[in-house]
Formats: sequence, C-alpha cells, structure tokens
Amino acid sequence: MPETAPRKVTLQGENVAYEVRQSDEATQPRIDVDLHGVRVVLPEDSTTDPEELLKENAVWVLEKKRKYDTYREQIPDREFEEGERFPYLGEKYEIVVEQRPASQIVENEFRLAKHHVEQTSIKRALETLYRRKARELFEDRANHFAEEMGVEYDKIEVRNQRTKWGSCSTTGTLGLNWRLMMAPSNVVDYIVIHELAHLREQNHTDEFWSLVEKYDPEYQQHAHWLEDNGTQLVFSKDDL
Repeated sequence: MPETAPRKVTLQGENVAYEVRQSDEATQPRIDVDLHGVRVVLPEDSTTDPEELLKENAVWVLEKKRKYDTYREQIPDREFEEGERFPYLGEKYEIVVEQRPASQIVENEFRLAKHHVEQTSIKRALETLYRRKARELFEDRANHFAEEMGVEYDKIEVRNQRTKWGSCSTTGTLGLNWRLMMAPSNVVDYIVIHELAHLREQNHTDEFWSLVEKYDPEYQQHAHWLEDNGTQLVFSKDDL
C-alpha cells in the first residue's frame, strides 16, 4: 500500500496532519483515525480528492482525533525494572527476578526466571508470562462458556493486536488479545462471551446482545470499562 508524504488540512479552523494511502484492497475511499493519526485510504483508481473528503467529514474526523489525542495522553509510562508493578486481572503485581526454572505468578508477584531475563529482558520475559497465562485463562473461560451457551469453537489464537480485544472467524477461531490479562477478570469474561456469541449471531443484532446479556448481565458496564480504561492495557510504547 503506497503511502504519500504527510500533508496538512484545515478543518473548522484546526490544522490536521494526515497521510494518504492507496490500496488495491479498498473498494471505496475511507478515512481511518486511530492512535497513529489520520489517514485517507483510496482505491488504486480513485479520483477522490483526499482534502475534500476530510472537509466533508470534518466533524467526525475532529471528534475521533480528539478522542485519540486524549487517549494518548492517558497511556501509562511503564518502567521494565524489578520492583515495578503491572496490572494483572485488575490488580497490581510486582516484578521480581529470581533463580527459578520458569517464570510464574505467585502471591501477587510476577516471579521472572533470572536466566530468561538475562537471555532477553524483563520486558520480554514479562510479556511471555502474560501470554502463557492468557492462553490458560482464555481456554478455561472459553470452554466454560461454550458449554453453557451450547456452541463450539475451533481454536483460540492469542493475538498481539494493538486496539482490538477479540474476534471470531466464520471457521470458529477465537482471536483474543493477551493484553486483556491486565483487565479485571469479569471484563475478560465479557470479551470471551461476546466472541462466542458470534458463533450464533454473526452481526450485532438485538438477538446477539440478548445472548450476551444472558451470560453477562453486566456486559454494558464491562464494555464501558474497556472504553474508559483501555489506555491502562497498553503494555509499552511499542504498542503505539
């Protein structure tokens, strides 16, 4: 997808930087706004003027941009050092490096294997531990709720997506973001239930939300928690 040099446009008196990308997969012009900024994506043969497209959607673009500007300011500044505390299922756990055969979570501590830290880094060892515990928890909760909901999934993939918490493919693969391990356990359950519900209802219909509510009566609170606290699940600056 070729990318042009950064450009600027004035939207309602505000200067906004943006990029233009051409994509042979795009079927129509679109605007993407996320943590990385504003992008106009155009089909290869498009004659759309990106600046005019942005001006036509100025209110929406500015609203999204301000949301992500605020989001970016709320991202925690984490230090990957012994004694630092990181969230785990909604609680703060301390990083400890010690001689042990494998990293493990014990008594509200991330006890990292010293040999792993020396071979890689505290950051890498911690992420590896999060991912391993994520697979254990995701499989346990997915099996539990799949049985309750009367659905069957094919497999679970522990994903490394920056801003997407979960997905469910038409073939029954559940994709779940390992960073959810930093959220409270009931929020993890909400995402698992949400994705399993797609095995019964592909779209977000009233029937879909009724199914989610049946197994998570407080799903709206959990969805709002993610909306309000998603910045706290950013692992490092590499996520941006």
